[in-house]
Amino acid sequence: MTIGIDPAIHRRAKWRNVAQTWLIIAGLAALLMVSAWLLLGWGGVFWTLVLGGFVLLAAPQYSPAMVLRFYKAQPLGAEDVPELWRVISVLAQRAELPAVPQLYYIPSTNMNAFAVGHPDKAAITVTDGLLRGLNLRQLTGVLAHEISHIANGDVRVMAIADIVNRLTGALQTVGFFLLFFGLWQSGRAVVAAVVLMLAPTVGALLQLALSRAREYDADLEAAQLTGDPEGLASALTTLERRQGSLWENFVLPGSRIPDPSLLRTHPRTSDRVERLLKLRGLDQPQIELSDKPSSMPRRYSPVVGRPRFHSFGFWY
Repeated sequence: MTIGIDPAIHRRAKWRNVAQTWLIIAGLAALLMVSAWLLLGWGGVFWTLVLGGFVLLAAPQYSPAMVLRFYKAQPLGAEDVPELWRVISVLAQRAELPAVPQLYYIPSTNMNAFAVGHPDKAAITVTDGLLRGLNLRQLTGVLAHEISHIANGDVRVMAIADIVNRLTGALQTVGFFLLFFGLWQSGRAVVAAVVLMLAPTVGALLQLALSRAREYDADLEAAQLTGDPEGLASALTTLERRQGSLWENFVLPGSRIPDPSLLRTHPRTSDRVERLLKLRGLDQPQIELSDKPSSMPRRYSPVVGRPRFHSFGFWY
């Protein structure tokens, strides 16, 4: 079996993903500036830039520990899952992270994984359902995907997009307040009101597009880290088959999300798999191609109940 990444295809895909990301961020920034100009003129643009810069600098970083406590995550040491720790250590080295992310376990039947933190101090969580539902090769692809999010600073990128969109929403609120009380006498008030009414919705759609672009880029970098795009493609297919329709039925009972959908935070699985399989080409060193199940620590028995939400996290 020929496995590896075609360098030419990888470069083209990388530039495409980067270009999409910057175009979307530029669109969000332009939307904010236009809203500020329509509402307050050039002075509003200046003060919006000042306020936006201050918020970006002063906004606290979400502590990984806070998120982990919310999900009742438990640490997975090297003695618990030695195979996964070997994989994550190699992946972190290939991604040139300054520190190996800590691995955590969530006792949930959902098949999921996510990363929190920044390259210097990051954590990757995996659920019981994921560990028991994927083999080692597939888990390697998933871990590489999460490490790519960390290495690319995607948490920070999405936080910036969220702040910009919130500022746009704040301008909308101010504009409607001034219009309601008759304090906005500008000749362009009606046009500005229409633009401000639509701006937060357009910004939210751009945020969703940015999320999809970052997912594509994380897939690409994960395939580069492992040298095995088929492993991640197989994991995505398995996740879609085992719980994709279950989740959609929970959100929209009796129907599936339309394809394609502007409201997807992630690209369609079929599109992601297609892009990954196009990367196959030259042989490159792989980390792990074993199709055997991942070994589970004895102290964790299989989870049978679904999580119940409460105000401070999840009970299992």
